[in-house]
This record gives sequence, C-alpha cells and structure tokens, in this order.
Amino acid sequence: MDIQPIFAALRKHKIPAALIVLEIALACAVLCNAVFMIGQRVGEIHSPNGIDENGIVDIGVQGINPDTANADIPRYLATLREIPGVIAAAAVNMMPLGNNSWNMNAATSPDQLLAKDSPNVAEYLFTQGGPDALGLRLLQGRFFNDDEYADSKLGNNFLPSAHVVLVTQSLAKRLWPEANALGKPLWIGKNNRYTVVGIVADVLRPDANGGTAAHYLSAFFPVSPELTIQEFVVRSAPQDRDRIVRDGVQKLEALSPSVVVKGQTFAEIRDKYFANARSMVWMLVLVCVVMLAVTAFGIVGLTSFWVGQRRRQIGIRRAVGATRAHVMQYFQTENFLLSSAGVAIGMVLAFGINLYLMQHYQTTRLPWYYLPVSAIALWVLGQLAVLGPALRAASVPPVVATRDG
Repeated sequence: MDIQPIFAALRKHKIPAALIVLEIALACAVLCNAVFMIGQRVGEIHSPNGIDENGIVDIGVQGINPDTANADIPRYLATLREIPGVIAAAAVNMMPLGNNSWNMNAATSPDQLLAKDSPNVAEYLFTQGGPDALGLRLLQGRFFNDDEYADSKLGNNFLPSAHVVLVTQSLAKRLWPEANALGKPLWIGKNNRYTVVGIVADVLRPDANGGTAAHYLSAFFPVSPELTIQEFVVRSAPQDRDRIVRDGVQKLEALSPSVVVKGQTFAEIRDKYFANARSMVWMLVLVCVVMLAVTAFGIVGLTSFWVGQRRRQIGIRRAVGATRAHVMQYFQTENFLLSSAGVAIGMVLAFGINLYLMQHYQTTRLPWYYLPVSAIALWVLGQLAVLGPALRAASVPPVVATRDG
C-alpha cells in the first residue's frame, strides 16, 4: 500500500497526530516499567523459603519476669511440646518475615569486616530443637549438638558464646564463592569467630537490608533459654495449626497469668509482611489498565474525528474503485505508523524512567525484552481501537460521501 497519501493527510492534522504519538509514547514508557515492577513484586511475594511454612506457628510472650526467666522459658517450652500434635518447639529471637530483626555484618576475616561489600546478615538464635521447629533443610554438614546449646550464652553484642554457626546457601556462596563453606571461619566483629558446621536451604530474613539480593543472607546460632528469647516457634501438621495457636496461647496464659501471649500462624506472618507489596501490585495493575484505556479511547476519538473530516475523500476513493478492505487498510496502516512512532519514543522514555527509579528507589535495570512485549501490546491495542472507526469509514456509501462535499 502506498503510504504517501497517509503522510500527506497526517501533515494536515499535525496536532492530533502528535497527541496520539505522545499518548502512545507515555503509555509505552509507563507500561514497560509498571509491568516490570509488577513482576518484581509478584516474585517477592512468592519468594521460596527454606522452612516448613505450612506447619509453623509463632507464639510471642511479653512480660516475662527477669528474675525467673531462666526457669520460666524451659517451662513454656515443655508446656508447648506437650500439646497434642506438636512435632517440635523452640525459643527464637525472631521469625523470618517478622517484625523483630537482629542484624550484624559478617566476613571471612576481621579485616574484611571493614570492607564496603561486607554483607549484612540476619542473626537467628534458637534453643535446642530449633532446626526441627523451623523445619530447616540441611544441605551439607550437621545441625548443632546438644552440648553446643547447653554451653551457649549471650555475651557482648548479644552474640552466643558457642562458636558454631549454620549459614544459608546464599550466604555460603556470597562469602566463599569458590570453596566449600564447611569448616570455614565466619567473623562477626573482630573478637567473635564462628566455625560453619552446616549449610541449610535459603531462609528469608525479617528485613531486606542490602536490597533484594540480601533476602537470604542469614546465619543461625545455638543458644540456651534466657530472657532475651521471648518468642516461640511451634511446628505441627498443617491441619493442626489453628488449634495449636489457640491451645498454646491458653496454656501459657494459664501457666503465667501476668504475661501477654499472642499467637499466629506463619501464613499470617507472610500475609502481613507482603501486604504492601500486594497493594502495590494492584495499584500498578490499575495504572496499566487506566493508561491503556485512556490510550485506546484517545485513538478511537481522534480516528472517529478524522473519519468525519474525510468523508469526501473516502467517498471519492470508493467511487474510483477502492473497496471496503482498502479503506480499512488505510486507517489501520495510518494507526500502525503513529503507534510505531509513539513506541520508538516510548522506549527511550522507558529507559529514562528506569534509570531514575534505579538511582532513587534501588530498583534493578529494566530487561530489554519488556520493550518489544510492550510495543506489540500497544500495536495490537492500536489496531483494535481503530477497528471501529475504520469499519464506519469503510461502510460510507460512495454516493452519500460525495454529496456531503
């Protein structure tokens, strides 16, 4: 098809044509980045976790008497373990994806602690039975021995005295990318050296210090029961979780009426943690829908206006032999050219917006394949939007069109 008449017609309607191009460009830029961010957030919401999420219950206790804590916490654990259906129970300092967060910088030597790339690590402490209670998956090495729990007390900087540690697979690869982490030293502070005795599947941390790449940088330490550990993780079969929460809260309140006990399943913890991410996903989806709808209505409106302005031209073309298909092809080609110009500008804008987000909001670089996908989506949208006006133009009888002039 000869596109010279199309360019000639567009030159006569420069402002409407420019508006459509800018509208498509803005839609392309926003769509690329919004879909990319939606994908990131959905990926975070469904991040895998190396614990038994379906069977875990978290029970927090506040108000433990400092004078009796060393005796109360073992009694609480014994009470929780006696509940029918409980597989394991342990006291912990924090839960994955929870509100409480203990973090320290870690390195393979004291000197590397001062380096800028020294990773920030989530510091999990748990009492005997912790690996079973969390459902940790051991990949290499071993879990802690009983004597390592018994001899471990919290000292300076709330670090345990037992010099053994479990690390996640991601942390092992981060610190020892070319070597096996088992038996290697892990330093937290210049005076705290720990030996890696086991590597476990990646466990999400309570926060995201260091960005998305740091979600799985976690280390696990053994500790004996004491006042600073006032949270309990209880594992059971998934169908028993709700009952375990109720029974656990009731039994601990009966054991110590002065304390405040709150229980929740890990599914509830995960839902709360990712509530903002889910809200952002729906907000971005709404932005995409609104942007595409506005673009489609803009194309329909301006194309319909052009059809009304060109009735004489359409009638003449029909009178000299142009078919309905030729008329439709004309408007579809015109829209494709405008969409292509808008997409080209939109790709540049998309990268500009992405660079701004990278600098100010720590997002990652926009993958290149989002651009052709968005371009195809806008080409299809343009063709669908122009279809109605094109059909109306093609249905104009030649005689009526020429008489309108």
